[in-house]
Amino acid sequence: MAEARTDKEQRLLPLLDYLARVGRRSAEESMAPGGLRPRHLIALKLLQEHGAVSQHAIAETLSLDPSNVVGLLNDLEDRRLITRRRDPDDRRRHIVELSSLGEKELELANARLSCVEDELLSALSCDERSTLYDLLVRAVGVAATCTLEAEPPTCAG
Repeated sequence: MAEARTDKEQRLLPLLDYLARVGRRSAEESMAPGGLRPRHLIALKLLQEHGAVSQHAIAETLSLDPSNVVGLLNDLEDRRLITRRRDPDDRRRHIVELSSLGEKELELANARLSCVEDELLSALSCDERSTLYDLLVRAVGVAATCTLEAEPPTCAG
């Protein structure tokens, strides 16, 4: 049986950082055949989940400068993964939509990422992965609402 560790020995951030670095490297390698980068995947996933949206909405949702969004969308449009068209109600706006090729490429990318996750987390059972996912979602939710002025959390262990 594993010996109980003290709070000082249970530092999670170095472990999370290590897993993130290994996972990011493996994910980037797995994406190399399709040429997609993480920012591409995020934009494609957004379009898959929300359907056709304005270019401005993409910039807002991704917290990107509009000029950076144009470059990102140009990359995706050049590869025929998205389509852009003028908004008929406001000709100054562009509506962006996931193409059928983009849908297929996103499906392939997700399959590749699934393999990376399976390898990275192979020591965990399905139930443990589910628990880890739930815990991380909860932690991310708190982290997203934290401000610099907030008091650091205390462990009531």
